Amino acid sequence: MKESDTTRDYPYASGGWGSLKAVTTILAQEHVSVKDSAALRKQNKPDGFMCVSCSWAKPADPHVFEFCESGAKATAWDLTSKRMTPEFFQLHTVTELLSWHDHDLEEAGRLTAPLRYDPATDKYVQVEWQQAFDEIGRELNQLDPDSVVFYASGRASLETSYMYQLFARMYGTNNLPDSSNMCHESTSVGLKEAIGVGVGTITLEDFEKTDLMFFFGQNVGTNSPRMLHQLQDARKRGVPIITFNPLREPGLVRFANPQSPVQMLTPDNTQISTQYHQLKTGGDTAAILGICKAVIAADDLAIEQARPRVIDVDFIREHTTGYEAFANYAREASWADIEKVSGLPREAIEAAANEYMKANAVMIHYGMGLTQHRLGVQNVRMVCNLLFLRGNIGKPGAGPSPVRGHSNVQGQRTVGITEKPELAPLDKLASQFSFEPPRKKGLNTVEAFEAMLKGEVKGVFNLGGNLVRSVPDRLRIEPAWRGLRLNVNVATKLNRSHLVHGEISYILPCLSRIEIDRQASGEQAVSMEDSTACMHGSHGVAEPASENIRSEPYIVAGIAKATLGTRFNVDWDAWRDDYSVVRDEIAKTYPEIFHDFNQRMWTPGGFHKPLPASQRQWKTKSGKAEFLVPKALGEDPDMPEREPDALRLMTLRSDSQFNTTIYGLDDRFRGVQGSRMVVLMNPDDMAASGLSEGDKIGLQTIADDGFDRRVSGFAVKAYDIPRGCIAGYYPECNPLLPLWHYAEESKVPGAKSIPVRIVDKPGAQASA
Repeated sequence: MKESDTTRDYPYASGGWGSLKAVTTILAQEHVSVKDSAALRKQNKPDGFMCVSCSWAKPADPHVFEFCESGAKATAWDLTSKRMTPEFFQLHTVTELLSWHDHDLEEAGRLTAPLRYDPATDKYVQVEWQQAFDEIGRELNQLDPDSVVFYASGRASLETSYMYQLFARMYGTNNLPDSSNMCHESTSVGLKEAIGVGVGTITLEDFEKTDLMFFFGQNVGTNSPRMLHQLQDARKRGVPIITFNPLREPGLVRFANPQSPVQMLTPDNTQISTQYHQLKTGGDTAAILGICKAVIAADDLAIEQARPRVIDVDFIREHTTGYEAFANYAREASWADIEKVSGLPREAIEAAANEYMKANAVMIHYGMGLTQHRLGVQNVRMVCNLLFLRGNIGKPGAGPSPVRGHSNVQGQRTVGITEKPELAPLDKLASQFSFEPPRKKGLNTVEAFEAMLKGEVKGVFNLGGNLVRSVPDRLRIEPAWRGLRLNVNVATKLNRSHLVHGEISYILPCLSRIEIDRQASGEQAVSMEDSTACMHGSHGVAEPASENIRSEPYIVAGIAKATLGTRFNVDWDAWRDDYSVVRDEIAKTYPEIFHDFNQRMWTPGGFHKPLPASQRQWKTKSGKAEFLVPKALGEDPDMPEREPDALRLMTLRSDSQFNTTIYGLDDRFRGVQGSRMVVLMNPDDMAASGLSEGDKIGLQTIADDGFDRRVSGFAVKAYDIPRGCIAGYYPECNPLLPLWHYAEESKVPGAKSIPVRIVDKPGAQASA
């Protein structure tokens, strides 16, 4: 790659004309009609559809355009006029399609008919819907239920998810992993242990009452840009925002509101971060401990000088346990160790602590930069420790704010998508539907692939997603995936997981949430939960891409009926025809959350799930909020850097990407154009390695497990990132991530901290 292709840094504020141009470009690229593009005005509105990408909160009083650049790209991607008809598949073998770039596979258009893999021709061929349902049912009934995995991406609605988990359990398994296993399971475990609920406690109203915000490992500019509106309003009120992030990201620096004439027509923009600390990758526990240490030291001094206390003594005494052990650990921790591991000087950490001690209400936003580490659960617990010190939970304007990336990944867990039987209301389901649910723990995503490598998994049902592409250790996983007896894929577009097929493989095209869903009882609506635990209704506004695609509830109901027959007292046809019947059953299973579901789902701004922690009621083992003494400051206890020139790789997404969906090969915020095979590196590390801008290198994982994990062909790009740390794109770097390199307790893949070495340097072969 030429230097000119990779070094055009983005000098502007996020948002602004850059976002407007990007939205216009994607609409033209996907040949979205003027009529269909009008759907954007209904996005995230009470009378429209909830965004199919991120799950950021939907306000009761929305903006005129309540969508961001990323959401507009996701909508254009679904509303494209391009089609992949059965005739397309007659022209292309699966072997040929495997050679296509991931972007090109999805960019070719919407799927229009159900397809079955034909090994004789190496092509997907059209089948009738009932034929597909019947054969899938027969195959499932010939497999041991515990050898089948029911995976769900975060896109499926509450109604579909409830039906899906019930089907899987009636079939006989708790193998119900989902995309949260890959990202925020560390949150579900860590917050549950610390405060008794596995989700954040803040709402949009808290933004109006907060005095200070922290960001840890969450790039709002590309992952949840609509949140920038709340941040901009807070900054106008003078609220400080303190960011800890290894890369200097434009979306966390400054923002120009595309809906503000002043900011669009002048150089005006809003500074987002008032402090920006570029800590080392994996240095979050150390940085948070440093803030806590400074707060506790100030409190100790206040006691000594008989001044008002710095910590919230009443909150800690009445509502927490474990404070003294944690405080002693913080007192004894050395600043030298904290500085070394975090990569930050003491003065920077104390500057953040000083702002924290001045604020009365503080919220902490975080993303996968905290959760996708070996000690990801500990990172979440450290966020809680910091909040507990000054009582920043259970009061307006304060609390933990994990920012979920997928549109309903949080809601799926709420209605039973979980491999952990203790988190599902199995007794209630047993009574409600007169069957005995399985009580054995199911497989999460990592465990499912561990079992697949052993030959123990025979079937995978993919409710959305691109699991083969998103999983760690892909070069080991793909051969095992090909050994499956059955894989069923529900999707809107073709992706890699459909092409790395099993013996029997189906692609079942589904409606997008944006499209009108017509069933026997009329047009249907669905619902989902956002990052702030609010439930929203959603109904499509665009005509379906084809008359021969079906809704997700229709597909789940059809396969469930074909598999289970009349063995259980569920009228799958009635559920398929009228989703309000499904919501009535959800309300019976979860009356505390979903009472009067059909009426309340249209509440402006959504209705909130009860969260005891927000009322300072702690459903923990001790009955109180629990401090944690960290086990280590360093990120990776079982995979240390064993050589002086080792680098720590973090994977990241571009501004033209949502999860594994690639809208384009450019990343304008980071100055990358035309390729995703790029490694961002500190200029001093480049010089020490004898590398220049644009040089091609390979990366090899440092691990002693007998597998040579390496990826070649990366172009080096100088970037503002701490020394010893590098960054590359997901999923291109996934082959470098060992399947066993996951977070303790949660098993979230440790994608943000992979020790690697540089191989295949330019001139290495010549000199050898």
